[in-house]
Amino acid sequence: MAGRLESAEMEPAAELADEKKSAEDVREFSFRERVQLWLITAAATFFIRLIGPTLRYGIIREPGCLADDHANMNTSIWCFWHRCVIPATYRFRRRQIAVMTSRSFDGEYIARIISRLGFIPVRGSSSRGAVGALLGMRRELEQGHSVAFTIDGPRGPRYVAKPGPVVLAKKTGLPINCFYVHLERAWILNSWDRMMIPKPFSRAVVYASNPIFVPAGATDAEMKALHQQMQDALERCRLKAEEALSH
Repeated sequence: MAGRLESAEMEPAAELADEKKSAEDVREFSFRERVQLWLITAAATFFIRLIGPTLRYGIIREPGCLADDHANMNTSIWCFWHRCVIPATYRFRRRQIAVMTSRSFDGEYIARIISRLGFIPVRGSSSRGAVGALLGMRRELEQGHSVAFTIDGPRGPRYVAKPGPVVLAKKTGLPINCFYVHLERAWILNSWDRMMIPKPFSRAVVYASNPIFVPAGATDAEMKALHQQMQDALERCRLKAEEALSH
């Protein structure tokens, strides 16, 4: 992936070609699918806005973390596991954070939901449109918006981080920060990510890591090591957040 992004940046024609291909890849939805998208978007947005205000959030920060006590995010690259996307979406709403979403049917309704909640969807995924999506995320960073990755999405495997943020950090000079939101009480879906659906009035702990910086001249070996460091930070955030609510 690093090589693909570097090639796209070095050759403007490659970037334009990738964006043209990305536009062509966006599927048209049937009437039935459009109705489904409207219903899912409306229902999910209503649910998040209904349940979200009942959740009692707290934040635990590691030294140097770029989130404040109210979980405001400075311009940075943020990563978290897919299963906590619902409590994370409510906690960080209305902050114009750019989020990568796939071009699938699922990605379409996710893009619509997060748009209503004050996020900026950037279309693409690790499997399709990856270069164009990373370039889109870079543009958002250049405009002063933070970006966030559900880093084991859209289909898993669960708790396995993809390398995109490390590539983006190398190109922008901005740090990577990881976080996780754990719920005291939740319904757990039988899905690949074991998605957490918050129960009303649950406590929620946000655990956020210290930043990871990627040198502009990082070698392939250093990129691999930093990718592992990001993986370790993501798991540390998850375990620490779970531990905070286990007492």
